[in-house]
Amino acid sequence: MLKEFFVEESKSITSLLEEKLGIGYFSVQKILKNKDIKVNGKRTSTNLELKIGDKVEVYYKELLQKKLYDIIFENQDILVITKPKGILSETVFESLKDKAFFIHRLDRNTSGIMIFAKNEMANQELLKGFKNRTFEKYYNATLYGHLKKDKEVLTAYLKKNKEDSLVSIFDKKVEGSVKIITEYKVLKKLVEKDIPITEVEILLHTGKTHQIRAHFAHIGHFVIGDGKYGKGEINKILKKTKQELTASRLTLHFESESPLYYLDNKTFEL
Repeated sequence: MLKEFFVEESKSITSLLEEKLGIGYFSVQKILKNKDIKVNGKRTSTNLELKIGDKVEVYYKELLQKKLYDIIFENQDILVITKPKGILSETVFESLKDKAFFIHRLDRNTSGIMIFAKNEMANQELLKGFKNRTFEKYYNATLYGHLKKDKEVLTAYLKKNKEDSLVSIFDKKVEGSVKIITEYKVLKKLVEKDIPITEVEILLHTGKTHQIRAHFAHIGHFVIGDGKYGKGEINKILKKTKQELTASRLTLHFESESPLYYLDNKTFEL
């Protein structure tokens, strides 16, 4: 399969392909080694720094064998799947766009449950549920350190940093920030390679970009394996290269007049 991209911001070939194709570092290196990539019409095996406007062509036949998702539920209105780590939500949708509407996304290195609509009615009802936060979204995560409380509802303020695709968390409202609420319950406290870690279940009361990862990093308990908000030396010791974060459960709620009311209280769980 041949894919073409025009570079919109300066970055390396590795960064571009990881972002656009939802693949990992070693897959990109294999593509480069085989010279299955052209930059402005010229084949290359070097991880070049790309400039705005560069045309990138990549042939990635081997990646077609990579499993993008598993179906856990499907009927005439909705499709529920599980996405593995290392796959972009947009890549999953690309393979489903002839039969489904894109409702929400997970970070590339977050695995777990995603739901798609199969018709316009379901599309509107699911979008409404996510917008109004009437659905219950649970995640399982492994955090650095041992949390003092076994359960807590955390409140803070999140602000996007457009320049570096990161977010910042503040204890008090600042200009351009939005309120976030993250609830957790401790499942297990462990020690691995002399490093304290905690397994938690998380209920999102709000659903903002990188909310879980940034919020827990803000209180000193980053998600293990997180390369953006975590600590590289800890991840290296634990040999974790992708965040230990999974969308583990989704419960739907609909009003009695909704055409999807027959799915009210329906739970999908890993």
